[in-house]
Parts: sequence; structure tokens; C-alpha cells
Amino acid sequence: MINPSNQTVISSSCGSGDVVFRQVFFLPEIQTIELIVSIIVFIAINSIRQRKQHGLPIWPIVGMLPSLFLAVRCDMYEWISGVLSRTNGTFRFKGPWFTTLHCVVTSDPRNLEHLLKSKFTNFPKGKYFREAMRDLLGDGIFNSDDEVWRRQRKTASIEFHSSEFRNLTTDSLFQLVHSRLLPVLEDSIKQSIPIDLQDILLRLTFDNICMIAFGVDPGCLRPGLPEIPFAQAFEDATEMTMQRFVTPMTLWKTLRFFNLGSEKKLKNSIREVDEFADGVIRARKKELSLYSGENKRRSDLLTVFIGSKDDEGKPFSDKFLRDICVNFILAGRDTSSVALSWFFWLIEKNPEIEERILAEICRIIGERRDSNNKVEGRESLVFKPEEVKKMEYLQAALSEALRLYPSVPVDHKEVIEDEVFPDGTVLKKGEKVIYAMYAMGRMESIWGKDCREFKPERWLKDGRFMSESAYKFTAFNGGPRLCLGKDFAYYQMKFAAASIIYRYRIKVVENYPVVPKLALTMYMKYGLKVILSRRDETELEKYSSSPFINV
Repeated sequence: MINPSNQTVISSSCGSGDVVFRQVFFLPEIQTIELIVSIIVFIAINSIRQRKQHGLPIWPIVGMLPSLFLAVRCDMYEWISGVLSRTNGTFRFKGPWFTTLHCVVTSDPRNLEHLLKSKFTNFPKGKYFREAMRDLLGDGIFNSDDEVWRRQRKTASIEFHSSEFRNLTTDSLFQLVHSRLLPVLEDSIKQSIPIDLQDILLRLTFDNICMIAFGVDPGCLRPGLPEIPFAQAFEDATEMTMQRFVTPMTLWKTLRFFNLGSEKKLKNSIREVDEFADGVIRARKKELSLYSGENKRRSDLLTVFIGSKDDEGKPFSDKFLRDICVNFILAGRDTSSVALSWFFWLIEKNPEIEERILAEICRIIGERRDSNNKVEGRESLVFKPEEVKKMEYLQAALSEALRLYPSVPVDHKEVIEDEVFPDGTVLKKGEKVIYAMYAMGRMESIWGKDCREFKPERWLKDGRFMSESAYKFTAFNGGPRLCLGKDFAYYQMKFAAASIIYRYRIKVVENYPVVPKLALTMYMKYGLKVILSRRDETELEKYSSSPFINV
């Protein structure tokens, strides 16, 4: 017979043993969990601590990739600026160990001079860049190195500095601004509707550069703003190509092989671009075969290169001619229009600067009064080249817009042989180097504490425009690759901006989102919706009769 008290003891003893058993059984599991948590916390703390030295946390296996994904979702250009500010202008980005997403990023002017000028031959575009861009740009001037680049640069340089080419560029710009741009703007006022100013400026520069590069007018900028398949395809192609630079190479190559996703869209867009280019090249060759004589010779780049020979004395292939023209369209279409879009947004936010620009324009116009002491009517007024050249404050304001919002926000080079930057950064053969123009415009060490202010006065000395070093202000590149069209770009922007500002007030639609888009050039992601209104004669007379304030 069992004693109830013994049963209690036994039960108690059994219960205690069961508890001990469970503790012993689960002890390894608890220790394992604690160990895993400890390891995770240690890795996180160690990775985050490296932010002080490297500018970003470095995680096992994936490197700095989580920070890059966050930047892509937010504002990559501001993200790069912030990292460079914390690292004195240079940092080494470490991607996942199994990818090629590793590079040195810099905004130090000393490094840029070393990169773009002093050791130019040691820093070509490189295999990685050329491979990512080849489907769109082929072997054109912006995607080539060595002799292929030099041959194109030499031929284009001779043409860019010819009087015939300069006349072509100024005449085509005059026709586009006065026959199309201003009438389209006037229509928007009559209909009382907002317009996307970025879209209109892109159409302007696209038509202009096609006239210069191909000698054809695609007619993008016309009343009704028609959709032009080539123009849309070109824009899509640049956007899809940019995505390759933030995607592991194995991934985008796999997508290209299976014709999926962004690579499928890129392929279709490039097919549209190629069809347009091939059609123009065939038509031009046929046209040239029907006549001879220098008096009928065109001045566009396509005609010049059709008449040129390669190093073996043979005519350039149609594929090479296509690459040349597409490269110049990329440069001529996006750079000026994007810069003008940011310029108009900035002066709308800074009306006192717009007033100074208008006062300068009115003062210059006031110097050409006729014998009756009257100025030409506003609608018919055309700025003369020598007048555009006098617009010093306008050029300063455009340069300031380019400083803050460079049309090409980042660029890429590759290291041929081991090198050391002036700031002490060690570069290994095959390493990629990214120089960040957008970040440079926001560096206190370069531009001072007011670096984020829109301040055209920083470009003026005794009222005259004074340019900065190409390695401090890199909007037009520097060294042997300095932009061939720099002078024309300034003339194009000044002529278009003055023609608009003199006639219209521009008001950005209230609360309209204005942010940069991740692309080869710094588009506004959602365009620039504005409302235009005409300036009245009284306002213009006020500025004409008051002296321009020297700054």
C-alpha cells in the first residue's frame, strides 16, 4: 500500500526530475540561439563601426550592397554626396564578393586632374563601361578609347570649329526657337494649361542635334507635341542602359540572353534607334551620290564622316556612322535641355536672380535702339550672337545651375596600371573609378559653406563671367576629353533662356514633385510642370530704364 505522502514525494521528485530533464535537454538549443544572436549583434556592430573609416557599413558577403539598394530607392546622388562628405572626398565601395560592383568613388579636384589630365592614358573608359554601353553607343566617341576615340575626336574637332558648322548650329537654333518653341509656349497660354517644360526643352534640343548630327529634322517640337517613336525609344534606351550600372553584370547579361525584363525593353528600343539611323544613312548616301561639288556639301556630322576615311583609307562602315551620330545625339540632346530645366526651376525659386537676368537682357536690348529711339517689338525680337555673348550674368546663372545639377552626375574610368591618387588612395590595375560631379558641387571643401546655395555671383568678377578650373567644375569634363560642344552648349542655353525669360514669367505648379531621375543624364523624374504668363510692356520698360546692378 502506497503512502500518500510518499506518493507526493515521488510525484514531487518526478516533477523535479522532469524539469531538470527539460533544462538539460533544451540547454544546447538555448545556447545555440544565444550564440547566433551574439554573432549577429557582433557582426552588426562591427559592420556599422566601419562606417567611420569607410563611409558605409561593410556587411559579410554582401559588402555595402544594402546601402546601395537604399540609395537607389531614395536619392542616390545625395547619398553619394553624403558619403563623400564624411570621407574627405574619396571612398572605396565594396560590393558583394561574387560581383564586379567594386570601385573607388571620388570628388577630390586633385584626383580629377590626375584622372582626366595628368595620367589620362592610364584611365580609359575601360572594358566594363564599354561593355555596359555598347548595345546603345557602340564604338562611338563617348564609348571608345585609344585610336578609335582619337580618330573620331580629331575629325569632329575640325568640323566643330569650322565656320560652316557654326552657321549651321546658330541658324537651326534660331529657326527652332522662333518658329516652334515660342509658338508652342504661346499656345499653352492661350489654352490656359500647364506644360511640361522639360519635355519641350528635350524636344527642342533633340530636333537641334538631329539637324547637326544627321542633317534631318525629326519634328519633335511642333504644335500638339507629337510622339516621335525614335525620340521615345532613345530616351527608354538611355534609362535601361543606366540600370546596368546598378545591376550585377551576370544578372543583366542573363536577362539579355533570355530577352527578359529591362533588357527586353532595351533591345526593342535600340532596334527602333537603329532603324531610324540606318534609314537616314542610306538616304544621305543616296543623296550624296546624286551630286558632287563643294557648293552643295552639307555641314552636318554624318556628311562629314561619310566623306572621311579610316586609317586604312577605307570609308567608314554604316555601323560606325550610326555609332558616331547616336553618341552625339546623346550628348547634344540631354545635356543642354536637362541643364535648362534645372535652371528654370532654380530661378523660379529665386526671383531676385530672375530679375537680375531680365535686367541684363533689357539693358543689352536697350543698346540697339533705332533712330526713333524705339526697340524692336517683343514678339519679333531676335537676339544677335554678339548680344548673347554679352549676357554675362545669365551665363553665370546657367553655370551655377550646372554646378548644382550637372547634366552628367557621375562618370566612369578604369585603371590600366597600379596608381596612387594625390590624396593617397591606392588604385589597383583593373579597378573602376567613379568621379561624382553632382557631389562636387555640394562639397564645402571645394565651394565653401554656401555650396548648396544658388549663387551666380560666385562666377563673376567685376561683373564679368569667370570660368572655374575644369577639375573643380566638371560639367563639361576636362583634359583631352573636354566637351567639344561647350561653346555651342552655352550659346544654345543662353539663346533659348533669354528668348523665354524676356517674354514670359514661369511658375512651377504648386507642390509639384521635382526630383532627379536615375539615368545617364540628370532628368527630372516627373518632368517640370509650369504655368506661363506673358510679361507686359510696363515691366520690360521698368527694367530697360533701370541700370543693371553689378555684382
